[in-house]
Amino acid sequence: MPSFRFLCLILVPFDLVKKSEDQGCLDGSAIECVPLAQGVILGSWDRVPHRAPCMKPASPLPVSLPLSVSEEFNGKHDSLFFNDGQRRIDFVLVYEDESRKETNKKGSNEKQRRKRQAYESNLICGGLQLEATRSVLDDKLIFVKVHAPWEVLCTYAEIMHIKLPLKPNDLKTRSSAFGNFSWFTKVLQVDESIIKPEQEFFTAPFEKNRMNDFYIHDRDTFFNPATRSRIVYFILSRIQYQVRDNVKKFGINKLVSSGIYKAAFPLHDCNFSQRSEDPSCPSERYLLYREWAHPRSIYKKQPLDLIRKYYGEKIGIYFAWLGYYTQMLFLAAIVGVACFLYGYVNQNNCTWSKEVCHPDIGGKIIMCPQCDKICPFWKLNSTCESSKKLCIFDSFGTLVFAVFMGVWVTLFLEFWKRRQAELEYEWDTVELQQEEQPRPEYEAQCTHVVINEITQEEEHVPFTTWGKCIRVTLCASAVLFWILLIIASVIGIIVYRLSVLVVFSTKLSQTFNGTDPIQKYLTPQTATSITASVISFIIIMILNTIYEKVAIMITNFELPRTQTDYENSLTMKMFLFQFVNYYSSCFYIAFFKGKFVGYPGDPTYWLGKYRNEECEPGGCLLELTTQLTIIMGGKAIWNNIQEVLLPWIKNLIGRYHTASRTEKKSPRWEQDYHLQLMGKLGLFYEYLEMIIQFGFVTLFVASFPLAPLLALVNNILEIRVDAWKMTTQYRRMVPEKAQDIGAWQPIMQGIAILAVVTNAMIIAFTSDMIPRLVYYWSFSVPPYGNHTQYTMEGYINSTLSYFNVSDFKSRSRGIVMPNLLFKYRDFRNPPGHPQEYKHNIYYWHVITAKLAFIIVMEHVIYSVKFFISYAIPDVSKRTKSKIKREKYLTQKLLHENHLKDMTKTMGVIAERMGPVVTDNNLRPKSE
Repeated sequence: MPSFRFLCLILVPFDLVKKSEDQGCLDGSAIECVPLAQGVILGSWDRVPHRAPCMKPASPLPVSLPLSVSEEFNGKHDSLFFNDGQRRIDFVLVYEDESRKETNKKGSNEKQRRKRQAYESNLICGGLQLEATRSVLDDKLIFVKVHAPWEVLCTYAEIMHIKLPLKPNDLKTRSSAFGNFSWFTKVLQVDESIIKPEQEFFTAPFEKNRMNDFYIHDRDTFFNPATRSRIVYFILSRIQYQVRDNVKKFGINKLVSSGIYKAAFPLHDCNFSQRSEDPSCPSERYLLYREWAHPRSIYKKQPLDLIRKYYGEKIGIYFAWLGYYTQMLFLAAIVGVACFLYGYVNQNNCTWSKEVCHPDIGGKIIMCPQCDKICPFWKLNSTCESSKKLCIFDSFGTLVFAVFMGVWVTLFLEFWKRRQAELEYEWDTVELQQEEQPRPEYEAQCTHVVINEITQEEEHVPFTTWGKCIRVTLCASAVLFWILLIIASVIGIIVYRLSVLVVFSTKLSQTFNGTDPIQKYLTPQTATSITASVISFIIIMILNTIYEKVAIMITNFELPRTQTDYENSLTMKMFLFQFVNYYSSCFYIAFFKGKFVGYPGDPTYWLGKYRNEECEPGGCLLELTTQLTIIMGGKAIWNNIQEVLLPWIKNLIGRYHTASRTEKKSPRWEQDYHLQLMGKLGLFYEYLEMIIQFGFVTLFVASFPLAPLLALVNNILEIRVDAWKMTTQYRRMVPEKAQDIGAWQPIMQGIAILAVVTNAMIIAFTSDMIPRLVYYWSFSVPPYGNHTQYTMEGYINSTLSYFNVSDFKSRSRGIVMPNLLFKYRDFRNPPGHPQEYKHNIYYWHVITAKLAFIIVMEHVIYSVKFFISYAIPDVSKRTKSKIKREKYLTQKLLHENHLKDMTKTMGVIAERMGPVVTDNNLRPKSE
């Protein structure tokens, strides 16, 4: 057998260790034990923030002895146990053997080795058991398997307030609202013979002194693998490895980021494509792939309970929310498609579009140039195709759909709250906020002592009130700076639009003659809009990539207390940035472009140089639709490349390299090591992607009724793609608890409120619906019109105003035309009028109608939203009763068990005291 260097520390079986009065752990600067405060084992975590309960061997052990590395594993490539086949692997640490590194820097390698030895010594000191195995495929890699014995699991389950089973629960009976359609819903359900329903239990926070109250049939299965991994990760994140200049360094995350360890992860339970060879293994990964991630299961409901059991509540609640959102999109997509088809069928009956395309109407109307000097005069019927497309989106169905979506989003949010409350009850996260522990990074900085106002006791905090104000101010300033940077980029896109429009007007007119068919579709305005949208999308992705790192740095500096606080703070920063980043160009097109252009004789200029941009001849609504399509489609393609293609290619390359080295079967921990790391914020980006999509679906849906359909198709694929990459391409993530979707809930509520305003303003100011209604009801008949009955005939002429070429300013004057009068789109008095080029009476009627429409639509929808929110409680009556009933029975059970123990104890005491002699003659002394 070849010789090799010994690594790490000796493995100490847990049954040989005991609690010592001088508990302590090692650091990287000196091999010695540091005393801990008394009582730390019982969970006084706030007083000793980042120390683990330390357990030392009963007999003295030379701490400098290294842990031997086994060259071979036990030959079972699906094994989840140590080589003895008894102790379960709860976590795996991976590092590179310094003695076999190609670039051997003795100084740095020795420091890394000492830190790692100190860390692993403290892990053993904390009660964990380690076993090291050399890699089968790469002899430089060492895999350290971590096992948490029963005593350690019980100790930390109490510290972490983990809820564990007391007794089977027969209250949780789920009834379906579609009971009469069970024959149909059965097809959509997961086959219960394959994925068996989980047994429900009454639960309570674990306490070691009440261990007999808990439902412990088998110690090996009492803590499921997800809970075991969560406990071990809690320990790994808080174990210290170095103290230098009173600065404590600790935690596996820092060791991985500094390269001392290459990876740290819990194990998948089997291969995703086949069941485990171990008959006792439930092969949950295989079941998830078969019934959840496989394309043939795309029509089935998600096995949420198994997802929660395998990956934890945090990932489970994400997929529950995404699935519920997708279900609700079915209704929105159906109504959106109906509104689109209504517009498509009626586009040929669109009177104002017929006038634009008519050779005797639109063909004889010559329009003013849309830029200075270079741009030519153009005929109105050149926009015939655009006007036909606009009829599809700018119809009465758009108004109906905008009102519907305002109600739909409220129904979605209210019903999701009810569903979320049900999941909180079913997954035992109702009182999660009381259980959550501080982040180790927060605990390490707790150097200031303050008096708690409630308990009047001393507690440690990382900074004073003044220090917190400084941090918040600096963080807010950094976020504001990046938001201003995005606004500057939007201004740059606007300047690009203004400058390149002149170039396209010149080049395209020279390239195509007037009869070329392509000219009907590729106008200067269309070319400008498409190129600007593509450039805007590229800038969005670049700024997004940079800001992600900046936001994480800002949040780390802010130092939130718990992981939930950290994620909520990061969520708000990222969403504020993404909101401006993704939606700014859409807001510009919808509410600013073409609104402040002046008129041909007195145009408005940006920076005194660039003439303000006008809408396309077909209107800004069609351009907004184009912008939404490009950003939504481009974002979906980009995300799929990032989330699916890149991990798949990396894993493919990794498998190719490992297969070329050896044909040996690798063990489970080595197979998982070669998978991709999802990262701690991987789920955060999944939420962010969906919330940005939710904004597109709700904020600008009045301009694009097909947005819910595109979102529905995307989400159906997104669920299965996310499931596929989690089960096949990524290492298993550390299971985490979560009560709800966090800060994303108020963000969606804010978007829902803003969506009512944006859609009302899109209909009022971006579309032509209000001017058409005003013309139909007021200006088509006397006293303003000449028709005898209400009609849309003559609408196009009523929206155009006359302009005299001689009134051009010198900087605007270009090609001289023989005719003197041309038209432009606005409601102004003609030349020669006493108030020439001033807004006419039609304009003021339209403005009044637009403002009235916005006020009425907002108030009506907000009233309906308020009524729906009031009428639908956040927690159903049935769920409330279940929560109260379970709490009552749990307290009763614990109380009865406590009384039994007390009665038993009193009986033992009474037996020891012997018979009691009574004397009726004894009387108390009289006063």
